[in-house]
Amino acid sequence: MITVAAVDGIGEIMPGTDLAALIAPHVQDGDILVVTSKVVSKAEGRVVELDRDEAITIETDREVARRGLTRIVRSRLGLTLAAAGVDASNTPVGTVVLLPLDPDASARRIREALPVNVAVIVSDTAGRAWRHGQTDIAIGAAGLEVAHDYAGSVDGYGNPLEVTLPAVADELAGVGDVVKGKLSGRPVAVVRGLPDLVLPRGEHGSGAATLIRAEDEDMFGYGAREAVMHALLADEHRGFGAPAAADVLVDALVSLGLVTAQEDDLVVTSRDARAISAAYAHGWEVAEESVRTMKFRVRGS
Repeated sequence: MITVAAVDGIGEIMPGTDLAALIAPHVQDGDILVVTSKVVSKAEGRVVELDRDEAITIETDREVARRGLTRIVRSRLGLTLAAAGVDASNTPVGTVVLLPLDPDASARRIREALPVNVAVIVSDTAGRAWRHGQTDIAIGAAGLEVAHDYAGSVDGYGNPLEVTLPAVADELAGVGDVVKGKLSGRPVAVVRGLPDLVLPRGEHGSGAATLIRAEDEDMFGYGAREAVMHALLADEHRGFGAPAAADVLVDALVSLGLVTAQEDDLVVTSRDARAISAAYAHGWEVAEESVRTMKFRVRGS
C-alpha cells in the first residue's frame, strides 16, 4: 500500500533552521520526502530585501517570453519558470524568497542529516506550456533515480519502447503537493510504500538537474513572438536548439522561394534579408556575400 501524508507542526522556518531535525520524528526507512523549496530557501538564508522584478532579473539567465507583467525565463539553475522561481508570498513585506543555490545539494544535506534512509525531493511549482494550471516538479533530489528509462524494453504486444522516460521525481513532487496544499502551512509530505525507489545510503543518484533539457535539445527555447524578434535581430543564438542539417535549411529557403543552388553544404541563395533570418533561426550564418548571392555555413564553424 502506498500512502502520502503531509507533516504537521513544521512551523515558521528561519535562517539556520534544522529542517532534518523537524522532519526526523515523522519518517522511517524507505520513505520519500517531498520538501517545498521555499522552506529550504528560508532555512538556507535565501530571503532577501529586493524588489521582486530586480530579483527576477538577478536570477535570470535568459528571458524566454514576456506577456504583460509575466516573465517566463530560463533561470540560473537552467529551469524554465515564471519569474525565475522568485516568490513574494509568505515572506515579510519588502522581501522575496529565491530558490536554493543548489537544490540537489540541499536534498543531499537533508538526507544525510536524517537518522533513517530516505529519499528527498525538493519541489517547486511550474506551469506547463500547453496546459492551464501549475504542478510541482522536482528541482532537487537525492536518494532516488529521478527518471526510469524504459528505452529498449518491449511492451505486452512486442513493440519496442524507444523514448519512454517517466520523470519519477516530478511525479512524486506532484503527488506530494496534493496533500501539502498551498495555504495549509504544511511544506513537507511523506510518501510511504515505495522503498524499492530509495537508494542505499551513500548513493544519491543523478539529481534533479539531470531532468533539465539542454539548450541544444530545446525545441521551445523562446515564445513565438520572441523567436521571431531574435531571428530578425540576430543578437544571440541561444534558445534555438542545435544547428539544423543543411537539407533542412535548404527546405526552409525553398519554401521562401530563395534557394538557387547548394554547394558543399554551403547554401547559396538569392540575396534577400529573409534568408539571413531563416538561416539564423536554423543555426547558420552568412559565410560569403556578393552583390547577388549569399553563402551560409553552420554558425561558428
